[in-house]
Amino acid sequence: MNRKEISRRQFLKRASGITAGALTFPYLVPTSALGQAGRPAPSDRVVMGAIGVGSMGTGDLRGFLSKKEVQTVAVCDVDKAHRVRAKKIVDDKYKNNDCKTYLDFRELIGRGDLDAIQIAVPDQWHSIPAIAAAGAGLDIHAQKPLARMIREGMAICDAVKRYGTVWQTGSQQRSEGNFHRACELVRNGRIGKVNYVEVGLPTGGTHGLSKPLPVPEGLDWNMWLGPAPWRQYCDFGSGGCHYQWRWIMDYSGGQLTDWAGHHIDIAHWGLGLGRTGPVEIEGRGLYPRDGLYDVPYEYKFTCKYANGLTMIVANNKQVLQGAKWYGESGKWIYVKRGKLEANPSSVLEEVIGPDEIQLYKSRDHKQNFLDCVKSRKETVAPAEVGHRSISVALLGEIAMLTEEKLKWDPEKEVFLNNDKANRLLSRPMRAPWHI
Repeated sequence: MNRKEISRRQFLKRASGITAGALTFPYLVPTSALGQAGRPAPSDRVVMGAIGVGSMGTGDLRGFLSKKEVQTVAVCDVDKAHRVRAKKIVDDKYKNNDCKTYLDFRELIGRGDLDAIQIAVPDQWHSIPAIAAAGAGLDIHAQKPLARMIREGMAICDAVKRYGTVWQTGSQQRSEGNFHRACELVRNGRIGKVNYVEVGLPTGGTHGLSKPLPVPEGLDWNMWLGPAPWRQYCDFGSGGCHYQWRWIMDYSGGQLTDWAGHHIDIAHWGLGLGRTGPVEIEGRGLYPRDGLYDVPYEYKFTCKYANGLTMIVANNKQVLQGAKWYGESGKWIYVKRGKLEANPSSVLEEVIGPDEIQLYKSRDHKQNFLDCVKSRKETVAPAEVGHRSISVALLGEIAMLTEEKLKWDPEKEVFLNNDKANRLLSRPMRAPWHI
């Protein structure tokens, strides 16, 4: 039996223990707040905490600290080294020793003095603190992907709607000019009707060799794993557990789910499909045959939408990384970070008139979040949009795992007449965690 079959069987087994109806939320509602009740009126100061302050979380922390209206008062991480480093960054900014540190995110959320939080944690952790924070009346800036599983993303969206949460997904390309420009040109018909789109994402890791090791001092390994299945600590083949987890299905879907919140998100934005999804998905992936890693390192799947459009999502050995919309008469627009091209090139010079579609304009992703915290308006990357973006990748993942052509209802968010695929919309969580 090859590695692909082993990974698929393990994934199916883990997912089979839960049904869509078994999900409930929130699992934690601190007594300090319920929804917006008792929340202080928005002011010029936004009091924030940070959950997850590794490399990405530290970047977000520094970004928010640069904003004059932010007062960061607390940081949380399961690794003491991260907590100590983050506290120093905050204290150095304010020239005091006031920043509090937490190992358990529930204690930070339950403080009662926060307006908002930033979340940057491994994917298996995305839903639990987000739903708890929404239930506590906090606004949330959370890194993509929105969630590891589609049902978890649905639960986040439900909580955000229920509690009136301002949510910003960390799909920051929506706040970059070339992506905004590309999408606005496509939406306004500058290349005619679009029937075909290619989305290219990075190629993943192919192997990882590691053996069980002692847990590093200062790391709470049980808390790091959280709702994921138990395994003895290892360094994931990289000298530590804080990045290469991305190549293991228990925690992530590899580069596919890492980058879907960027380029699939942009493809949807240009098509006006940010709050729906495909109706048919099929594809194949190449999986490692040995070692620790089990996510696909190469992948390609086809999505068909109700309006007749076809989207191809593949790693960048098969299609160009970025988003490329194909229109009529050989016209196209292609965008990625640092590049915007079109055929004919004159398309890029066209002016969008005042009576045409004007897409949401943000040029600073974190500032947009803060402005919306104060105004209570929707951000440029709200939860529902983040959910629909990652859902495409997760649907592709399920199609590759089952090796079947799948029919999807994007309104009810269920597969049609396929119980096996529907079981992969969620997975059991290791006790005591649940949503």
